[in-house]
Amino acid sequence: MILEKIKNLPLGYSEVEYQQKKYGVTRADFNDGKSIKIYAKELGGNDFISLNYYITSKSENLKPCEMPEQKVIHFLNNYKG
Repeated sequence: MILEKIKNLPLGYSEVEYQQKKYGVTRADFNDGKSIKIYAKELGGNDFISLNYYITSKSENLKPCEMPEQKVIHFLNNYKG
């Protein structure tokens, strides 16, 4: 489910709504889509979401950057694009 929400974000820059605020989101894929980086910044505010997602032959790993995993999952499950 998390990977599906990540893949729903377009490559490059886009804007989404999260908690009634607008966020600028950048998605970059690396290693033939096996590594994904997402950075979302609240437009006109201070909040941000930052994560890496890794897909290996054995597992998928969500790695939040300097924030709780719950915050990242909440963003991914609740943004509107």
